[in-house]
Amino acid sequence: MRALAIAGFLTAVLLFAAVEWASRREGSRVPTLGDVCAFVMRYEVGPVPVGRIGLFGFWWWLGWHFLAR
Repeated sequence: MRALAIAGFLTAVLLFAAVEWASRREGSRVPTLGDVCAFVMRYEVGPVPVGRIGLFGFWWWLGWHFLAR
């Protein structure tokens, strides 16, 4: 089961790398990861910065699962 989880995360990393590579080609209409993050960071519902809260939650989840021991 552990090997399956590792394979899934490696597949996700490779897909992110492939999409980032595709977005950096000349004339590509695919946004870069930086553009997507900037769009998410600007998203607000009224005075609440929902995008920033969501991005903070993602980083918290990532640190909790992979960096905490």
